[in-house]
Amino acid sequence: MYLGVDLGGTNIAVGLVDNNHNIIHKDSVPTLASRTDKEVVADIAKLCKKVLADTNTDVSKVKWIGIGSPGTPDAAEGKIIYTNNLNMRNTPVRAWIQEEIDLPVYIENDANCAALGEAYAGATKGIDTSLMITIGTGIGGGIIINKKIYSGFNYAGGELGHIVICMDGKQCTCGRKGCWEAYGSANALKEQTAEAVKNNPESLLAKMVDNNIENITGKTAFDAMRADCPIGKAVVEQYIKYFATGLVDMINIFQPEVLVIGGGVSKEGDYLLNPLKEIINANVYSRDIPQTQIRVAQLGNDAGIIGAAALGF
Repeated sequence: MYLGVDLGGTNIAVGLVDNNHNIIHKDSVPTLASRTDKEVVADIAKLCKKVLADTNTDVSKVKWIGIGSPGTPDAAEGKIIYTNNLNMRNTPVRAWIQEEIDLPVYIENDANCAALGEAYAGATKGIDTSLMITIGTGIGGGIIINKKIYSGFNYAGGELGHIVICMDGKQCTCGRKGCWEAYGSANALKEQTAEAVKNNPESLLAKMVDNNIENITGKTAFDAMRADCPIGKAVVEQYIKYFATGLVDMINIFQPEVLVIGGGVSKEGDYLLNPLKEIINANVYSRDIPQTQIRVAQLGNDAGIIGAAALGF
């Protein structure tokens, strides 16, 4: 058995995972991200112990602990070098955890762990080469080659949301302009919806949120489109073009056997996938050879736990 940890800005989740990559039991606590790194890591260790105690599992039955964290890890040294939503700078996570639990500890980026989880137990199970794109506050990416995470020589690779799709375009939180994330993330979709509401106050889209942009979610434009609102339809079509532009680049670069889309917007299913596939098929460079399959992620929030638990393989 293995312990998988999904460290997020909001919650710390820990799961006990069996040899078939099934979660036996999981629990979570608030991260309280403003705290010191020492306090957060102490809670990771405490929650690992609680999960073991709740399942009457002796630590000797567990092979390792895997931790997925936002930001840049140093997998070799077992440190989190930097993350912008937690107070972690060169944090020796492995050493601190091992002061409490005598097990090997592996550390990776959280988006990479989610991609690995899908590869072992989800939408890309049985596939050697895959790519996962997660649509959330930003755009996360995970590259899996021969069932292993690819993250570059310095463990900082796979920041796929920060390719530029529009030179000198919208400001991105990373400091550059025109990043895919600034156009294709769930936050970008909400911004595009808000702009449409402001410009079309008499539209059904605006009425659906009472002309209050604070009521907008990542579903709003899709809901308006399904209600035959032309403004909502226009927002969705434009958003999908932005998102597809980045996906075409990903396929051209990596040619994965399967590309998986996760995150809240992926729940739109065929309303998202069908137009995406049309644009991708019309624009990818490859012709007359097997093409990348596009699938929706299957594991939801469990992907990070399962992927983290698989880091030692």
